[in-house]
Amino acid sequence: MPSDFLTIPLSLTRFRLANARVPVCLVADAARLNADTDGLAACDIVIEKDRIAAIDPTSAANDGLPNFDLDCGIVLPRLVDVHTHIDKGQIWQRAQNPDGTHMGARTAVMADREKNWSRDDVAKRMDFALRCAFAHGTGALRTHIDSYPKQNPVSWPLFAEMREHWKGRIALQAVSLCPIDVVNDEAVFRDLVATVAKHGGILGGLTFMGEAPNAKTDAMLDRIFEVAAANGLDLDFHVDESDSPKARSLGQIAEAALRHRFKGRIVAGHCCALALADDSERATIIAKVAEAGIAVVSLPMCNMYLQDRTASRTPRWRGVAPLHELDAAGVTVMVASDNTRDPFYAYGDLDMLEVYREATRILHFDHSARPWLKTVAATPGAVMGLPNGRMAVGAPAGLMLTRARTMNELLSRPQTDRVVLCAGKQVERTLPDYRELD
Repeated sequence: MPSDFLTIPLSLTRFRLANARVPVCLVADAARLNADTDGLAACDIVIEKDRIAAIDPTSAANDGLPNFDLDCGIVLPRLVDVHTHIDKGQIWQRAQNPDGTHMGARTAVMADREKNWSRDDVAKRMDFALRCAFAHGTGALRTHIDSYPKQNPVSWPLFAEMREHWKGRIALQAVSLCPIDVVNDEAVFRDLVATVAKHGGILGGLTFMGEAPNAKTDAMLDRIFEVAAANGLDLDFHVDESDSPKARSLGQIAEAALRHRFKGRIVAGHCCALALADDSERATIIAKVAEAGIAVVSLPMCNMYLQDRTASRTPRWRGVAPLHELDAAGVTVMVASDNTRDPFYAYGDLDMLEVYREATRILHFDHSARPWLKTVAATPGAVMGLPNGRMAVGAPAGLMLTRARTMNELLSRPQTDRVVLCAGKQVERTLPDYRELD
């Protein structure tokens, strides 16, 4: 990795980042800043100890503070990755997807989990993943955890340890992941809910299992919503990750949320099939999602890899949820990493700047007046109930400094020389070596 473009001594407790440019959509109380057509405003940022002490219009201040001139470089808050799988990531070297399909991924992961997911194995891969995310500038991360009776005693206590170990560097949350038909085994479901509640997690599940919307799915969703409400748990589903015309469980989740008048937060991930519905059906489902207050997260890199894959045939669609239509209807929308170097996605490195760069191209975030940058920062931070993803006076000084001066420059290169600050201190950005996983 190229050297960072500046070095801020760790001994400094007060200094200025001068001639910076910040996205006003990610700055609290940005009224004094004048944004350009990119939504960027010139400013100086003063750091005092572990906090942001000031975000002011650029001036020729001469107050004796150590001054680091960013030469109009863009400064971002550390970003927020709201949908990952750090318990299954980094297994590609031993568990490859045989054909690049969703079914190929499920089969390969199930076999690997049964054979290899010991405490030491999962710990090594979780730690590797978090070191990557931290070096790239992630400040908060939510992971889904494969939650089956044999695996729960391994992965959930381990996650709790990781959350404590990384406290102050990355804020961590976890979601249970298994098909929603787990509710049909009362003992298993009871133990799952107890495990999630014990470890301060979020109740989740995979909804589309090959059947068109029916009463059986409604009954399973009713049980999940009842238990979540009774235990004070938020919900986060894997939804309609398919191109099947039968994959319409998103509407059923919205109807269940309204039926139960659910007060907790709800996230629906993937929602791929919604893009393939006809205009009338899609509008009807989106209206229900908006009314129910469900947030939608699209996983553009993973879903473009998995969806519409047929041997010797060029894919016909991009596999992503219709975020423009959802956003226009008032639905909270986000993008995130999803899987990294496992059978569901062979690539990736938990770099949210890469995710946003690719999302811009795949989802056409460019040529738009909407503040799409919020989808990797302030919006997932709010959905997770965290202050992350925003810059504010008095807030922790978790920042990403770049040499890019415009959004085009930011998105045209990987920004491998970015500087990351955590609690006002420059982070060592050496990435872990894949050889550690051998």
